[in-house]
Amino acid sequence: MKNLFFVMALMCFVLIGTMQAEAAQVTHSEFQAVDETGEHTYNATDEVTLEGILLHNPAEMLDPTPDDTITQTYNLSAQWQFFFQGEGDDHAGTAVFIAQRYDNLPWVDTGGYSNGEFVAELNRINAAQFAPGDRIRVTGYYLSYKGKDNINEQHNKNSDHDFTIELVEKGVGIPRPELVTLDDLKNESDNFVFHESRLFGCEYYQSRLIKIKDVNFVDAAATMENWKPNGEFLVTDGTKTFPVKLGRGNGIYAGSNNLTEPFDVIGILDQESSNMTDGYRLYVMNYDGNGSVLASTEHRRADKPGDLDLNGIVNEDDVLKLLEDWLK
Repeated sequence: MKNLFFVMALMCFVLIGTMQAEAAQVTHSEFQAVDETGEHTYNATDEVTLEGILLHNPAEMLDPTPDDTITQTYNLSAQWQFFFQGEGDDHAGTAVFIAQRYDNLPWVDTGGYSNGEFVAELNRINAAQFAPGDRIRVTGYYLSYKGKDNINEQHNKNSDHDFTIELVEKGVGIPRPELVTLDDLKNESDNFVFHESRLFGCEYYQSRLIKIKDVNFVDAAATMENWKPNGEFLVTDGTKTFPVKLGRGNGIYAGSNNLTEPFDVIGILDQESSNMTDGYRLYVMNYDGNGSVLASTEHRRADKPGDLDLNGIVNEDDVLKLLEDWLK
């Protein structure tokens, strides 16, 4: 009997160790590795743990409002997603995604969330009370989707597929946007630059915060029509073009486009492509109406640390604003 108990205890120990080993601590660069077709190659573990800096408010990207009456095929109803990027030499980033109606996908038989269940799930995820600029740790399963490896529930609402988010350090600060030109992202034929090494081109900047200077709208009239939440249009440096996708921030609405050309754009380099070697776009989550930089306030502030009044100059006025905020 003692031997049987010992064997059972040993098996439990091995099982627990195996379960713990399923999630491996990896870098964003390791996780986002691709082959020459753009297909992701990471498969060492079923789950991963990644650390990085949260780049934006999730609700400014996708609509998390639940509606369990939606039955349209492929319509996932409420969706919630954010990007966070690696630090130092970990030059990559990752998206984290959850949706409500997985059962509207033809191949899913595990069901979808009711409205109450989805709200509870978001409350669970947000329990860490994280915000843009925080260093976070995310652990979960993953799927490749149109050019990115995303942490998600693999379209399975069962609790054993939950991902978790931990707050590692509060208020680290949103990373300064990297200055990128369209020559870095497009070739002479105005096609996206893709290379499986991920050492240059669009893959190098994917899922990270970047800044492109001095661009114009390719078609100003068409841009005005598409200037709305989730709108899309093209910008150009005069030679090459690049797609821009707007988020759902409260500063993006019909009539709020007051940009004077040329202007700068700050956003997250995203990708959605069936062939996984194109479909890149600059995702701008919000616009604060400043008239010269298409970006959210948080991303403009990250671009020029110390420019608290966001007038493009760091001077004594910023010190006074800092003192004013401190006194409050």
